[in-house]
Amino acid sequence: MSTPTLVRPVAARPGLALALVLTCQLMLMLDVTVMNVALPRIRADLGFTPAGLSWVMNAYTLVFGGLLLLGGRLGDLFGRRRVFLIGVAVFTAASLAGGLADSAWQLIAARIVQGLGAAAAGPSTIALITSTITEPRARVRALSLFSAMSSSGFAVGLIVGGLLTEWLSWRSVMFINVPLGLVVLLFGARHIAEPARHPSRLDLPGAVTATLGVGALVYGFIRAAEAGWGSATAVWSLSAGAVLVVVFVVLQTRITHPMLPLRLFADRNRAAGYVNFFLGPLSMMSAFFFLTQFLQEIAGYGALVTGFAFLPMAAVLFGTSRLIPALLPRFGPKPLAASGTLMMAAGLWWLSSLSPGDGYLAAVLGPMLLMGIGGGLAFSPLNVVIMATVPPADAGAAGGVLQTMQQLGSTLGLAVLVTVAGSASRGAGGSAEDVLVAGMGAAFMVAAAVALLTFFVALTFRRR
Repeated sequence: MSTPTLVRPVAARPGLALALVLTCQLMLMLDVTVMNVALPRIRADLGFTPAGLSWVMNAYTLVFGGLLLLGGRLGDLFGRRRVFLIGVAVFTAASLAGGLADSAWQLIAARIVQGLGAAAAGPSTIALITSTITEPRARVRALSLFSAMSSSGFAVGLIVGGLLTEWLSWRSVMFINVPLGLVVLLFGARHIAEPARHPSRLDLPGAVTATLGVGALVYGFIRAAEAGWGSATAVWSLSAGAVLVVVFVVLQTRITHPMLPLRLFADRNRAAGYVNFFLGPLSMMSAFFFLTQFLQEIAGYGALVTGFAFLPMAAVLFGTSRLIPALLPRFGPKPLAASGTLMMAAGLWWLSSLSPGDGYLAAVLGPMLLMGIGGGLAFSPLNVVIMATVPPADAGAAGGVLQTMQQLGSTLGLAVLVTVAGSASRGAGGSAEDVLVAGMGAAFMVAAAVALLTFFVALTFRRR
């Protein structure tokens, strides 16, 4: 049996290393939503068609989601710190290129390369935390912070995007990644330790089937959101993706060094955590997508005010996540996740009754706060549940699965909920605002049902 190659830490500064890893994670999560409020100005400046404009978002999502499993395993095999820093470098360079883009195709190409960098860096972030912070209580605190960055990053992205677009230009939304990335690269090379290496072989059949399978699923969900579930492209892509994923799972049972060790799912808590990391973003995407539309198109808010409208939600989500290190050892994951998912479901159900005349304070702020507190309770413990007992050799793969579930859930959630909203709008009467809000209400109701399903999964957690 091979002996792991031990690599001494480059610096004994775990606090600084954690700050750098968290900065990277926040940067990657911001880029999922930070472009949303800048899209109208990007379209006017670069001459995008309506269909082409959606690929400013989709190009990043597709590549990021499709390559996460491969990125996680590459970190395990070739060094997490090395793959992490390479990913950050690629992401930073692509952000600079995107900000300098003079045409639509240049911006989309930059977004594709951003996705490549994010898929390399993303899985190694959480794996580096577990290898850098070894004391159990400190690790729980670190993983809770990681969860807070991941969850609040979606809302913070809308705030940052609104600020930069309103005060500067849409290009600053891309440029903001450059100083952050340079700081991570400059200090990460000195202060992030390279964990022990575990020599193995790259599972090439697994890498091909996983990448193509997950990529096909993400693309199918994107096409379903754009053209409906009856789209032939969406159907074929989803079918091909499902077949490839099944082939991938079968291969993992027969290969000596699998890309995704199926033993990761043998633990009941970890398996339930993965399921909830899929279902949670599926339901929460409705809050970001439809509430942004409601505030801008119905309430008449500008990009800046819309971004700040999400600040209370981000603040309570982050604050609740900071309580997890004290709450989790005392109560265990089940009561936290169960109560959190019920609060999320209640907030989404509340939003389903929105009407065109409703104001922010009376009808939007309350549900936002419920979902922020609920999200912090429901998802912050999951990083700890999933990663705390993962064997060191599988930490990158475990982190890749975690973030893949999150990406698939977000993408499927958008596709399903956009379809639900469209169907409800076609059957509604009244003014254009009435029709739009009727579609949103139906989407929020379905999202609440998914959040309730997340609650039942949470009940399967062991108490301790």
